Amino acid sequence: MADPSSYRPAPGQIPDSPGVYRFRDEHRRVIYVGKAKSLRQRLASYFQNLAGLHPRTATMVTTAASVEWTVVSTEVEALQLEYSWIKEYDPRFNVKYRDDKSYPSLAVTMNEEYPRVQVMRGPKKKGVRYFGPYGHAWAIRETVDLMLRVFPVRTCSAGVFKRSAQIGRPCLLGYIGKCSAPCVGRVTPEEHRELAEDFCDFMAGRTGTYLSRLEGRMHEAAEEMEYEKAARLRDDIGALRRAMEKNAVVLADATDADLIAVAEDELEAAVQIFHVRGGRVRGQRGWVTDKVEPVDTAGLVEHALQQLYGEETGESVPKEVLVPALPEDAPALGEWLAERRGSLVSLRIPQRGDKKALMETVHRNAQQSLALHKTKRASDLTTRSRALEEIAEALELDSAPLRIECFDISHLQGDDVVASMVVFEDGLARKSEYRRFQIKSFEGQDDVRSMHEVVSRRFRRYLQEKLKTGEWSPEDGEDPLAEDDGRPKRFAYPPQLVVVDGGQPQVAAAKRALEELGIDDVAVCGLAKRLEEVWLPGEDDPVVLPRTSEGLYLLQRVRDEAHRFAIQYQRNKRGKRLKAGPLDEVPGLGESRRQALVKHFGSVKKLRQATIDQICEVPGIGRKTAETVAAALARSVPAGPAVNTATGEIIEDETAPPRVGAPPSGSWGTSSERGTEQ
Repeated sequence: MADPSSYRPAPGQIPDSPGVYRFRDEHRRVIYVGKAKSLRQRLASYFQNLAGLHPRTATMVTTAASVEWTVVSTEVEALQLEYSWIKEYDPRFNVKYRDDKSYPSLAVTMNEEYPRVQVMRGPKKKGVRYFGPYGHAWAIRETVDLMLRVFPVRTCSAGVFKRSAQIGRPCLLGYIGKCSAPCVGRVTPEEHRELAEDFCDFMAGRTGTYLSRLEGRMHEAAEEMEYEKAARLRDDIGALRRAMEKNAVVLADATDADLIAVAEDELEAAVQIFHVRGGRVRGQRGWVTDKVEPVDTAGLVEHALQQLYGEETGESVPKEVLVPALPEDAPALGEWLAERRGSLVSLRIPQRGDKKALMETVHRNAQQSLALHKTKRASDLTTRSRALEEIAEALELDSAPLRIECFDISHLQGDDVVASMVVFEDGLARKSEYRRFQIKSFEGQDDVRSMHEVVSRRFRRYLQEKLKTGEWSPEDGEDPLAEDDGRPKRFAYPPQLVVVDGGQPQVAAAKRALEELGIDDVAVCGLAKRLEEVWLPGEDDPVVLPRTSEGLYLLQRVRDEAHRFAIQYQRNKRGKRLKAGPLDEVPGLGESRRQALVKHFGSVKKLRQATIDQICEVPGIGRKTAETVAAALARSVPAGPAVNTATGEIIEDETAPPRVGAPPSGSWGTSSERGTEQ
């Protein structure tokens, strides 16, 4: 624990201007990022008597070992830089909102020749129009199903679209009138794009004009006694009205706004957002976060605005943002939002009327979200704490193993030997820390030797990271310069417990690897599959945990996750090897040029028969590359024709199976593997 006075800057050093500051710990990792109108006044507030600081602030300044700052011209620049650094460094003492799930949105791919309507999750893509997010994907599909009657836009995948175009016959939606079937030329690309634009206009809230136009066409058809056409238009209007009814009108003046509400207590806060477009609630989302820094409602709102709009531009930022409290630098935030939208954005607190009533509804949703989160977390936290305590007691550890790493080896009859490392922190999987390994030091099947190699490589990397940061130095060398980027390193944090999938031999190999590296503060155990016994290094008898033990359940989850991750990697690696052809072994020949060669000659067989001059005719292939390709193909001449073992067919084209007798996808190759992967 550091004394803040030991790294306090001299009073005259800190400028009295806007800027962003970073606190770093003793290992140069960034632990807190903040901004201020006056850096001098803000930083001075951190270096007062610790008794007068908020407990969380006191923890932060005593964890830190240095502070640095960057001066900017305006508060808007400070806001942008603060957001960028929080995203880059992921500081442990900053409030960070994380979605409890990936919310689905309705997307229209306007960047394609034939735009497609579909459900999308994850980061937004350029050239795609998004509507939402929605709470459930089924709500999107119900809305789209109603609207396809009026706007028969393509919804099929690229594969289905291409297949229909090849056979000249549309899919079922084309036959029942819910797709305009551009795949078979029923509409031109321009007509289909116009349909997609009308769809987007309607979803964006411009519904009144379109409905009026449809009603006018219906009356005209009735007057001209085209009753079938009039009936079809009537049904179209009914479908659109039903789609609109799914989003009730909440603001009568067709407002486009986002409403943000916060429910909080001393430890946690829940944020709820309603996306209102055209006066209707088009989407909803929410977050729950730990209050790791002393922050009030206005500060939580500021963080939420950064999270919501930090990556958004254009119409994704609404004209109006309604909040429960205005942040201290509300004008700068408003200017920042206006820059992202490209026009004026109103940031304010609703005072009366429908908007205030809707804000109360959003706040009730936030309160319910926080209450539900606390109910779930209380139960889950109690269970996880008990599991960690049981593991610590059974393995005679000094404290609960807050970070557990598990290693597993996987192979298929000695081929494609790989390993996995999974990480659990506080009893929960931390997937960003997972790692995969290829066994490099030998070939063949030897799980014990593989385990020794993998554990050695993992902890050797840990020692290298300590060496870089200056936390550790070898006896026969000097410390290199510490890296100054502040980012968390890949292997920077050691576990309290290493779990290996296996029994005594694997445990002994892992323990030997740690001892060879001089690491004696990491516990090791193994979990054997047969009887779920826990093995410790140097012990002849296993530790048997009760079948109802929460500690055993946690160890099983960790082991099973490592097993799943290892098998997934091993299958992917094997699949790539089985699909590999002679061109894959040509150094410097990428995927694009491989495809160009096969497309130019029609097959690898014809390419093998070509001369170097003929190979040079392919765009992007020079003479040196052509000579390398010809030499590689000459070395890989097959001993005989390729045979499909499922049908007995002799395959003339070598682009199909890469190996003679290799099983095709879906044949006996998949079923025979079961039980042999380890």
